[in-house]
Amino acid sequence: MGSVTPTSSSRLFQPLKLGNVPLSHRIAMAPLTPYRTDDAHFPTDLMCEYYIQRAANPGTFIVTEATYMSPLPGGLANAPGIYNQAQIDAWRKIVDALWVLEGSANPEVAEREGFVPKTSSYDGRRIGKTVQAYAQAARNAMEAGFDGVEIHAANGYVIDQFIQDVVNQRIDEYGGSVKHRSRSVVEIVDAVIEAISAERTAVRLSLYSTFGGMGMADPVSQFGDVIREVRRHNLAYLHLIEPRVLALFDVETSETSETLDFAYEAWKGALLVAGGHTPETARRLVDQEHPDRDIVVAFGRRIRKGMELEPWDRETFYQGGAMGYTDYPYSKECAGGCISCQYNGHHRFA
Repeated sequence: MGSVTPTSSSRLFQPLKLGNVPLSHRIAMAPLTPYRTDDAHFPTDLMCEYYIQRAANPGTFIVTEATYMSPLPGGLANAPGIYNQAQIDAWRKIVDALWVLEGSANPEVAEREGFVPKTSSYDGRRIGKTVQAYAQAARNAMEAGFDGVEIHAANGYVIDQFIQDVVNQRIDEYGGSVKHRSRSVVEIVDAVIEAISAERTAVRLSLYSTFGGMGMADPVSQFGDVIREVRRHNLAYLHLIEPRVLALFDVETSETSETLDFAYEAWKGALLVAGGHTPETARRLVDQEHPDRDIVVAFGRRIRKGMELEPWDRETFYQGGAMGYTDYPYSKECAGGCISCQYNGHHRFA
């Protein structure tokens, strides 16, 4: 893997403001979902350690993991919630630690019905309750000290199911046409903005992913409409997932038909882009392809010094506990000098 250094002229290391959050660089940590809460969906001390480790560089922008905004969806054990006071207080402990480290964080609020799409089970009353649950979760996130909220409308979660015609077979005001399929995400965005303001609100979309039974034949028309609808507001940013990734895996794509070009054209505000980027592709994106755009790139690799991550074991990703979560050593180059090491009060080396 090539490296991008802070002495380079890349715009990756130039400051940017996302909504009301000033960033010292254009590199972010994308939302990950490692399932490390307790059985009551409370964020844990282990999660706090995890985020402290990943906020070692001051000015880091982190989108925390997909978080239940109400107890209704269910479906995933040990995923965090933010719908009661105990959960809010547990999140506050994590956010307070990140503020000590001079980092910024947005929770990714979501509703999940498992991997079996079932938008038909949502009557008008439940849809209304869901919209208000997102708004309340956003208020709860502000109480916990987060900088903003990213609405998870990607990867087969419920909002994505409403957007995509491969799942949404409704023939009412929430289905049957492009405009109607866009309605649920528009109503949720409007409600969250009313609750916490547009500059604290963002939306995540996966235009080409087939994960969870998604993958409509004409994503350009549908997602183009969604983007045009939400751009009425001056959101903090729009988060787009590259077509070359499918959940955990890299996939083959058509470079001519599966691109984000139409989304870049439709959306003129700040962007967060994630999915299989290397230092080279990120630098090309922000320096060459879109030098006039405000783009933040999310990575899963060290970028500043080109240091490789430790080898991982995929079987540990979702099993719970510290193994494969917080037990990776710090790099030799760090030598205990980073702010995360100082915060934790101990040193670990590769």
